Amino acid sequence: MMRTEANLTTEDTESTEKRSGLLSVSSVFSVVKRIGTRPALLVIFISLPLPLMAAEGKIHKVLPHFVDKEGRHTLSPSLYERDAYQAKLRNNPEERGGMRFDVHWKAKKSSALKLRVEMRGSRTNEPTHLNVEMPVKEPGLFSKWSAVPVRREDYLRLGELRSWRVTLLDAGQVVAEQRSFLW
Repeated sequence: MMRTEANLTTEDTESTEKRSGLLSVSSVFSVVKRIGTRPALLVIFISLPLPLMAAEGKIHKVLPHFVDKEGRHTLSPSLYERDAYQAKLRNNPEERGGMRFDVHWKAKKSSALKLRVEMRGSRTNEPTHLNVEMPVKEPGLFSKWSAVPVRREDYLRLGELRSWRVTLLDAGQVVAEQRSFLW
């Protein structure tokens, strides 16, 4: 008797799939039938976030601020006042006393977390480079803000800031990074 495709049984289909090495929708459904719907869904939902768990940390935002000679980056807690004071310091370099980078970050708990700020600048058309590294305290449940100060002497050696890169390190390994547009 000659067999047509309409007469093939599910066993014949499964053996054909095994020989060809292809995984079809029907074979997936047959596995789900055998082990049950709930355990199959549990396996799918547990395996979905695995690629997302690879990221260990993130730098959400970096705010470079000028500070005056007294170490202030603003005169009051108002964001409007902060922006106005930053504009004043930007237009009057003789009033600047250095810089400060406010970094909003998040990472897994570790005792060896550090923030590294790399800066490129220019002084009298000569390129300059400066690195500042600072250990940070362990984060709480949520993300954390840290201020990385740049001393007046270092800022004067750097000259006018052109670009920056902030890196979150865990025992020397890069966990997260954010950089300015010109880096």
